[in-house]
Amino acid sequence: MRSTLGVPDIAADLLAARAAGRSATLPPALDLSTAWQVSAEAEQRLLAAGRTPRGWKIGFTNRTIWPRYGVHQPIWGRVWDDTLTLLDRCEAELSLAGLVEPRLEPEIVFGLASEPSPDMDESALAACIDWVAHGVEIVHTHVGWRFDGPAAPVADFGLHGRLLVGPRLRLTDMHAPAATLSALQLTLRHGDAVVDRGQGVNVLDGPLSALRVWLQAMREQTPDARVCAGECVTTGTLTDAWPVAPGQTWHTQPSDARLAGLTIRFTA
Repeated sequence: MRSTLGVPDIAADLLAARAAGRSATLPPALDLSTAWQVSAEAEQRLLAAGRTPRGWKIGFTNRTIWPRYGVHQPIWGRVWDDTLTLLDRCEAELSLAGLVEPRLEPEIVFGLASEPSPDMDESALAACIDWVAHGVEIVHTHVGWRFDGPAAPVADFGLHGRLLVGPRLRLTDMHAPAATLSALQLTLRHGDAVVDRGQGVNVLDGPLSALRVWLQAMREQTPDARVCAGECVTTGTLTDAWPVAPGQTWHTQPSDARLAGLTIRFTA
C-alpha cells in the first residue's frame, strides 16, 4: 500500500521539522520506493537552499542491532557542510540544539582520494581512499526510534544529525587495512563508566566491506548517485546507538592507537 500524500509534501514536512528541531509524522505504510523519492526531493531542496554535500553516512551496517530497531538492511544519506566537523584535536564540544532524540555512534570514516566503483574489491577500494579516521556520528530521528523496515529512516535523512571526524591517518600507513579495521576493538564510556564495546567486524564484516556493500546497494537503488573524490563516508556504528543529553561527556577509545579516541562534551 502506497502513501496517498505526495512526495513533495512529505519532504517539505520533514525539512520543516529538520529546520525547527521538532518531531514529524510520516504517512502510514510509507513504502521504500516512496521513501527514496522523498530522500531525493529533500536533497534537491537542500541543494537549492545553498547547502553543500560533503559526503555520505551508511546506516544500519551493524547487524547486531538490526532486531532492536526493526531495520535489517543498510541505508544511507547525505552528510552536509552544516553537519560535518573535521577535528584537529581529540576533544570537542557539540551543541545538541536542533537534534531530536539524539544518539551517539562511534564509527570508522574514510576520506576519498578518487571516485570508487561498485565493481571494485576491497583492495581496489582501499586504493581510492586518502585517509581513515575514527569519528562520532550523532544520529537523530524526527519520527521515533522504532521502525517497521527501512522506509522511515531512509525518508528521515538517513537519521543523520552531525558527524565529528577525529585526526586523520593516511590509509597507506595502515598495513592490511581491511583486516586491521575488521579486527579493531572500541570502548565507549559515559563519564568514567564503560557502557559498550564494539568491533569493526560488526559493520558488515568490516568498514571496507561495508563500503563495498553500500556502493553495490546504491547502484541498484539510486544508480544516478555519484560518490566523488574529496567526499567522506562514515561506515556505521561499531556499538549500539546511545542516547546523549546536554551536560554529558562521552569518550571513545579504539584499540589501534593510530586512530585517536575522542572526548565529546554535549551542550544545549
